[in-house]
Amino acid sequence: MEHPENDEQYKGLKVNKGIAGAPTINPYLTKKLQRRQYTPSEFVEGILQGNITILSQAVTLVESAKAEHQQLAQEIIEKCLPYAGQSVRIGITGVPGAGKSTSIDAFGMYLIEKGRKLAVLAIDPSSERSKGSILGDKTRMEELAREKNAFIRPSPSAGSLGGVARKTRETIVLCEAAGFDTVFVETVGVGQSETAVHSMVDFFLLIQLAGTGDELQGIKRGIMEMADGIVINKADGDNIEKARLAASQFRSALHLFPPSESGWTPKVLTYSGYYKLGIREIWDMIGEYTAFTKQNDFFDQRRNEQSKYWMYESINETLRNTFYRHPLVSSALKETEQQVLNNEISSFVAAKRMMDLFLRNSER
Repeated sequence: MEHPENDEQYKGLKVNKGIAGAPTINPYLTKKLQRRQYTPSEFVEGILQGNITILSQAVTLVESAKAEHQQLAQEIIEKCLPYAGQSVRIGITGVPGAGKSTSIDAFGMYLIEKGRKLAVLAIDPSSERSKGSILGDKTRMEELAREKNAFIRPSPSAGSLGGVARKTRETIVLCEAAGFDTVFVETVGVGQSETAVHSMVDFFLLIQLAGTGDELQGIKRGIMEMADGIVINKADGDNIEKARLAASQFRSALHLFPPSESGWTPKVLTYSGYYKLGIREIWDMIGEYTAFTKQNDFFDQRRNEQSKYWMYESINETLRNTFYRHPLVSSALKETEQQVLNNEISSFVAAKRMMDLFLRNSER
């Protein structure tokens, strides 16, 4: 627009034209933001070369709910399977505040110094309201996050059983194919998630605290029975004696449980994740367990059982998703739900009607 001040009647006054508003995004940057689309073969090649960027993108595909992403992810996983299975998978759980993230940082640095490659799959709880997650576990693993031989992947639980990320099992396969010889799976906390994590790891480690009152009260029997090893954290300073007392209580409690299928007797150790005391003893225990179970063939037997378990879990999940995404089911669901709320039909009759509707129309 021409400035009125430049009219002839205002001689001696000159206003120059302004410049157009600068773009909010650097035009050179937008070109860089466009992520390259890889083919399944390029994904697999990058993963096998240990390319962390490509591995991260592949994990994102695995976690995606989009059908086209799922198809691509399954193709990548299938091609990576022959290169997987060579790692030691360790599940780590404990009550909130037990120091799981701090301990993983300490355990991980010990392994990195020994020349190992570590993948940490940290499960972050998703909000039931917003469905969002903070994904802040990586910030509590300060030393490990800077290591090139460590891959830390916080994943949202996405409402799956007990907070275990829906696709953690497939992510383990990708990490193993990328050359990571140790995989940690950290759970949200004590709850149902332990059952799912136990079904995807070789060694299940329970972290507990001392000096918090009745030590055994906060742990359910099911969690104790699943644990292959129990470690008492924060065994430092004035807390050393309390940690030793808690360890002896746990040892006594373990004697009340039936022997494990593996024939292994779980050990109870004390350590300090903050001061990195007793870390070597914990890793020696895990190594001893691995050697023991490989010698009596339980190691391979357990992995076979886990593969079978996850096959059935995948079938159940696929059936559930197919049911709810069926157009006739989704359109009739609200009306049927209202009939239940109005006490016109029972919940069981409503469920049967919906299943009959699905089965009649899925056969066509």
